[in-house]
Amino acid sequence: MTRTVFCQKYQQELPGLEKPPFPGPAGQKLFETVSQQAWEEWQAHQTRLINEKHLNMMDMQARKYIQQQMQKFLSGEEYDQAEGYIPEEKK
Repeated sequence: MTRTVFCQKYQQELPGLEKPPFPGPAGQKLFETVSQQAWEEWQAHQTRLINEKHLNMMDMQARKYIQQQMQKFLSGEEYDQAEGYIPEEKK
């Protein structure tokens, strides 16, 4: 049986993550409030940001930036876009 959560990004009940995305309270909160769909979309967006902005994830400032963008993305706030990225039209 698929577990559902009330997704903070989409404001509706959707299938949830199978397990917390990382350990600790922050990972548990995401597990309880973020849908699988929103998490997968975030991961794709995160990859675009890292690549387009040439972020070094060993750098604490870059990690802090990605964390801030994740919070904005998943809560439905305005977040940074990768420059030059044009999303594919859904068929």
